[in-house]
Amino acid sequence: MDAKTLSRFAPISSTVRQNSQTEQEKTMKKYAAEFIGTFWLVLGGCGSAVLAAAFPEVGIGLLGVSLAFGLTVLTMAYAIGHISGCHLNPAVSVGLWVGGRFPAKELPPYIAAQVLGGILAGGVLYLIASGQAGFDVAGGFASNGYGEHSPGGYTMQAALITEVVMTMMFVLIILGATDKRAPAGFAPIAIGLGLTLIHLISIPVTNTSVNPARSTGVALYVGDWATAQLWLFWVAPLVGGAIGAAVYRFIGKSED
Repeated sequence: MDAKTLSRFAPISSTVRQNSQTEQEKTMKKYAAEFIGTFWLVLGGCGSAVLAAAFPEVGIGLLGVSLAFGLTVLTMAYAIGHISGCHLNPAVSVGLWVGGRFPAKELPPYIAAQVLGGILAGGVLYLIASGQAGFDVAGGFASNGYGEHSPGGYTMQAALITEVVMTMMFVLIILGATDKRAPAGFAPIAIGLGLTLIHLISIPVTNTSVNPARSTGVALYVGDWATAQLWLFWVAPLVGGAIGAAVYRFIGKSED
């Protein structure tokens, strides 16, 4: 092949490389968005529980913590929803995959980004909280638990049922609110309020997870019982998310 012929292919080759680089950049931006979004969810939600829930005389309590978790998702949905879809949660990613809205090949990097974002948030929160005299991470550090580590002393069975059902409903809300037939622009509000309601219901039972990345992000700093019980807060949300997606695929199927 002579130089003249090769020169004809040069612009095509350059365009292919540029397109490939553009796709790679777009992909990395999605993962970065999930990392940052999950960081904000854990820092905002767990931070409100650790730093502000029981602050003398003006503590925000259960209601305030519930609202804080909902607000983190609401704000990030508007901030990064157009970049990554704003999953912020391995159970949501799995649910969207089961629901036919997300490719399986994207699950590992999305989940990795979410967990790493949660762990970084846990580290930042630890640095902040440890600046107060008398801080003891063994006190819970907003970790999820059951049995003697449940805020209300609920059993493992109760915790398992709660996390499965709450995650199921959360994913169902997400799929319904983001359906192309739903009112445009209001999905973040429904999803944020849905997460707030879930916390209002289940904080007394498990301290509310419905998100393995949120649970992992603080449990690793507590260690001991928190990591020993962490399995439930991976298994139950993932199962619940898959069930919620399956339910919505049935009830939300268009007849058109």
